[in-house]
Amino acid sequence: MKYILLIYGNEASYATRTPEEGMAALKEYMALSESLRQKGQSIAAERLQPTSTATTVRVRDGKTLTTDGPFAETKEHLAGFYLIEAKDIDEAIGIAVRMPTVRSGCVEVRPIHAM
Repeated sequence: MKYILLIYGNEASYATRTPEEGMAALKEYMALSESLRQKGQSIAAERLQPTSTATTVRVRDGKTLTTDGPFAETKEHLAGFYLIEAKDIDEAIGIAVRMPTVRSGCVEVRPIHAM
């Protein structure tokens, strides 16, 4: 079954990390990505640009409305995702807990609806 692992972190705290802390987290993500590739579980994974580059789009009464930034004001922002193949939710959670962001932010694990 496919799962998306949505990675939420605090952009302000990222800015205060030392270069060594940032590199350590990157190395953890790279090791996780490689492990998932070797097991054939990786479908896609991407890091997102900061929320300052986001645009939220709505259509109301036939008119397109755009707003700079994310949908809602929150402390934690969507920072990236992994789309994986896992046998069940427990295996997907087991992968999520290996992500460095779970120690300071969170990872939402959600099954993909088969079309």
